[in-house]
Amino acid sequence: MSQSVSARQEHTSSLADYRTALTTPGSRAAAAASVLARLPIAMIGISAMLYVQRETGSFAAAGVVSASLLAGVSLGAVGQGRLIDRFGPTRPLLLTTLLFALATTGLVFAIEAHAPTAALITLAAASGLTQPTVGSASRALWTRLLPPGGARNAAFSYEAISMEVFFILGPGFAGLLIAAPWAGTGIVTGTIAMIIGATTFALTPAVRAWGPSGNPAGRLLGALESPGMRTLALAALGFGAVIGFVEVAVPAAATEAGHASIGGVLLSAWSLSSVAFGVVYSLRPWPRKLGLRLPVLLGGFGALVALLALPSSLWGLAVTMLLAGAMITPQSTTHSATIELVAPEGTAAEAFGWVLTSVTLGLAAGQSISGSLVEHVGTWAAFVAAACVGVAIGAVLWLLRGTVRPPRARSAKLATAELVGAAR
Repeated sequence: MSQSVSARQEHTSSLADYRTALTTPGSRAAAAASVLARLPIAMIGISAMLYVQRETGSFAAAGVVSASLLAGVSLGAVGQGRLIDRFGPTRPLLLTTLLFALATTGLVFAIEAHAPTAALITLAAASGLTQPTVGSASRALWTRLLPPGGARNAAFSYEAISMEVFFILGPGFAGLLIAAPWAGTGIVTGTIAMIIGATTFALTPAVRAWGPSGNPAGRLLGALESPGMRTLALAALGFGAVIGFVEVAVPAAATEAGHASIGGVLLSAWSLSSVAFGVVYSLRPWPRKLGLRLPVLLGGFGALVALLALPSSLWGLAVTMLLAGAMITPQSTTHSATIELVAPEGTAAEAFGWVLTSVTLGLAAGQSISGSLVEHVGTWAAFVAAACVGVAIGAVLWLLRGTVRPPRARSAKLATAELVGAAR
């Protein structure tokens, strides 16, 4: 059995596997709709923040509203994932899309009416909570369209790489659209794209064929009942925290250098190297075992981020950003591959929701601590703190590496299947 599990943990893929994944029957329509639904993910929150700031003149109010929307997304991801696992994606996605449209429309009207900040916070939280989690359903759909192996691993890499691209393009679109005659253009454009994309995705033949599971509701912890899932959630938390530190410290460093507008460009630089290296890494991932891959990648990420504290110029910072960025997509891809191994049967969408929630909470924690360090100590301190967090959590993951294995029920099924196969 150990050899079988080891083989599953290699998770390698080739360029031909990418072609196989994206041309498999049923994948094209769902993948295209998923792109439209997920492209505005990083755009809506920033557009809402810029819109509120423009209408109220308050950066404090804008930041709280944006944080509220982000908190709603992190909470909604798990609940929606659990519903998708139990009832299939179509009905939950159509319902949440409708609620999302109503909540976001209410938020826009409230901003236009200069409603109290408390009302804006409430509506932003509702908008985030109901934002359709097409990403969870899209990732889980590949396990239904493709058998275990290179093509499925390539599909997971595609999911991670495409999300990274969306996080590059989203803020850029938000920045461009805030210059339109009406400041709400960005949030409305992103909302419409998400509504059309999510609705189309939910109604594609491959997604509609994924009907209700008929399984009763699981225990309270759901996917987190697996020790391996808890380890993965910790890895995702550390990953998000390191990024959160850097996302505040880099723009601060650019502002200190007298080139505030360069901060966003520098963040895009590490995203570009992330995408490029992500494809290469998927061809020959290392270490082979996922239990080792999680701590090594997070610890390596922290070590490379430490280099950001060294440069005395923005050019030097750009070079080190390119180096550190190489570790982003490999971690996202590893998180997806680990879900396949450790998530209890029938909880794939919820498991992805927990990863998204963990990353989001890590981002929020990293950003808040980083802001205080930048203001009271310096940008170098934020980079060093990010490195320490990455290395420290990586060390804990190393101690927990043995938990990254199939849950007991699945291990028993694998053992039984192998015995039957041997008997034949």
